[in-house]
This record gives sequence, C-alpha cells and structure tokens, in this order.
Amino acid sequence: MDITGFLKSQFICHLLICYIFIVSGLIINFIQLFTLLLWPINKQLFRRINCRLAYCISSQMVMLLEWWSGTDCTLYTDPESYHKYGKENAIVILNHNFEIDFLCGWNFCERFGVLGSAKVLAKKELSYVPVIGWMWYFLEIVFCKRKWEEDRKTVMQGLFNLRDYPENFWFLIHCEGTRFTEQKHQISMQVAEAKGLPKLKYHLLPRTKGFAVTVQCLRNVVSAVYDSTLNFRNNENPTLLGVLSGKKYHADLYVRRIPLEEIPEDEQECSNWLHKLYQEKDAIQEEYYRTGVYPETPIVPPRRPWTLLNWLFWALLLLYPLFKLLINMVSSGSSLTLASFAFVFIVDKLPDAKPPLTIIADRRFTAFYQSRDFRTWRIISFHCNGFSFCWCPMDDWGDRNQQGLYLWQQRQQAETQVIAPETASIQREQMQLLKTLKCISWSFK
Repeated sequence: MDITGFLKSQFICHLLICYIFIVSGLIINFIQLFTLLLWPINKQLFRRINCRLAYCISSQMVMLLEWWSGTDCTLYTDPESYHKYGKENAIVILNHNFEIDFLCGWNFCERFGVLGSAKVLAKKELSYVPVIGWMWYFLEIVFCKRKWEEDRKTVMQGLFNLRDYPENFWFLIHCEGTRFTEQKHQISMQVAEAKGLPKLKYHLLPRTKGFAVTVQCLRNVVSAVYDSTLNFRNNENPTLLGVLSGKKYHADLYVRRIPLEEIPEDEQECSNWLHKLYQEKDAIQEEYYRTGVYPETPIVPPRRPWTLLNWLFWALLLLYPLFKLLINMVSSGSSLTLASFAFVFIVDKLPDAKPPLTIIADRRFTAFYQSRDFRTWRIISFHCNGFSFCWCPMDDWGDRNQQGLYLWQQRQQAETQVIAPETASIQREQMQLLKTLKCISWSFK
C-alpha cells in the first residue's frame, strides 16, 4: 500500500473529512437561513443563490467519489443525446440497487453542471436532518410522507412551484421507492402476480403514481426523461464507507433520452408506459450481466475541478484554526491527556497483541534531573510493544531548547525505573496525570 492509500484508510482522515462536511454544512445552512429575506423581494435571486450554496454541500460528497476514491464512471448513451445533457430540464429515473447509487446520480449531475439545482423526491423526515435535509428545504425539494392520499396535493404543489425555476434542473426519482433486496423483491413480485403484471428479475415493481404526477406537473417545462441504469463491474458492491476509505470502484451508467412527448398524458396510460419501461430495463440488465457492457457508445465525461476546489477551500478555512488549536495545546505542555490519546491511537495500529501499558521514566534522560520535586522531571515516557512515547512538558530539553511530543522505537529495552502511581510522592496535577494513564492501561489488559 502506498502512502496515499495508507492515509485514505486512516480513521483520523475520515474524522477530518466528516468534520469539514458537517461544520461547513452548518455554516452554509446558517447563510441559507438569511437568504429567506430575499424571497418576498426577489424569489429568483433567492433560488440562484441557494443553488450555489447547495452546490457547496453536495459537491463535497461528489468530491469523495470522484477525487478521493477515484471511482471511474463510464456513461453509455447515444452521442446525439449526449450533447443535450445539462442544457435542458429533465426527469431522471434511477434504479435503486446500491448503497451509493444516489451518489452516482449526483456525479452524473455534476459532470453536466446541474448538481446545484438537482431535485429529488424525498421522505418528509429528511427535511429535519441538519446539513443535507436543511439544504434540500431551501432548494425547494419535494418532500412526501409515502401516504399517497396525503401526499398527492403536497407533491403537486411542490412540482408546480418548479415550473418557473430560473436554472436548468434534473428531477431525480427512484420509481421503485426503496433499495432492491431479495426479500423486498419476493414481496414485490407477489404484488405483481396479484395485479397481473409481468414479473421483473432485477428490479422491484415501480410505483407509478408519483411518476405520473411528476410528468403531469412538469409537462412543457421538462424536455425529456432520462432512463438511467447503474451497475458496477466485477460484481463490486460499493459502500459509502468504502468510498470514504478511498476504495476505487468502476461504475457503468446506461442512459436513454426519451422525449416527454412520447409519454402518455393519461395517468393510467402513463402507468402502463412505466411498467413497460421497467421490463425493458430488466432486459438491459440481463444483457449487461451476460456481456459486461451496455449497448450504445461508452463515453467518459470529463471531471470538473470545482468539486475539488470547493472542498479545498473549506478544508483550508476550517482545518487551519483546528490545527492551530492542537499545536498550541501540544506546545504549551498544558494537556498531557492529548498526548495519552495520541499514544493510544498509535498502539491501536500495532499488529501485535496489546500488552498491559507500562508507565516508565527513562534514566538516560531523567539522570540530568535528580531533584525530589517531580515537577523538574523534564521527561515522561511510556513503553509498549517496543515503542516509546515521550512527552517533554517544560520549556527546554537539556541544551536543545525543544519541547513537545516524541516517538521512537527501541531496538533494545532501555534500563527503566517504574513509577508506581499509588506510592509516588508527587503533586496533585501529576497524580491526576498518572490516574489518567492508569485508566488507559486498564483498557489494554
């Protein structure tokens, strides 16, 4: 594993990425709150600003897929349709087989410049979730409770509000309603049999009412439906955790552009059309599993740099004060607890079994300081699995005028003097330190 792969697999890197996403998201949510002042004055300006603010959040997720994990996304589509992507409003039908298929849908939007204005049909509960849910609220996302009798009026009103949207947008919809599993598939096919509908092998039975209403409300605003089918090569089963850990996947996305004029206006006929579409999608999936490729021409849309630049901006903005705080804590010598946790993290990465932690003072250093007052002992070190962890809390270390944190591996065990916390005659603050370390030692037993 190279150094880049090693860093991508480290928990501390995952923690920093999550920190940047959450803190930047909350800052953006706070800014979005103030944009409500623009709504009664200039609604279209409010929408344009929130498209850019939403992009600052959602593009961080896409950055993980595109730049952090380096996932390859190959698009299979008609070259004539390819040139229309991103230049028109569209309804995007996505299959729902993988944990990150929504992320691949966002990646599709990003490659054609409509990520900031992308819409979805989401559960009402998500509108209360900070960062993503609040971002969607200001982006005029259509929320539903999955009870069609209650949702119909709300969904139609939300869709009608998009008719005068100032930006090109894609409305992403999972017609299956939930992610594909074998158990859900069996239940879905029982429903299909009861209703006399053709059975599907690789999809759940589509829920037609939401799609029919979407087409009805956005007709003459949306130009086409993009039928999208996603798969991953070599039977890969991608996860969000895998993306966060920098694992590279290989995605194939098949997209058919269907002009909206070809979709019936009548609700029942529209439902029948959708069922037929899913039978065709099933046949396309069958062909992919047999040959490993989709029909049409494979195209790799170029990555745009904006997702990476946006993330770097927030990383520099938010990590600088964090690192400055940590450096001040370490250099001041006021927080040995921080050093203890760093030691625990290092030992946790060692391949050998974890022995009980031993607290030691190394005579090679402490011989310079023979005062009975523990405060003048400039070196405190710990030993475990052949590693020593040394903390120098004073303003100088011998003649080298250094302070801070030091780690080295001992080739041979040094002569040591064990400090017994229950018998050492030290002041209260040093006793607190040893109590902390003693608690840590229990976790290794």
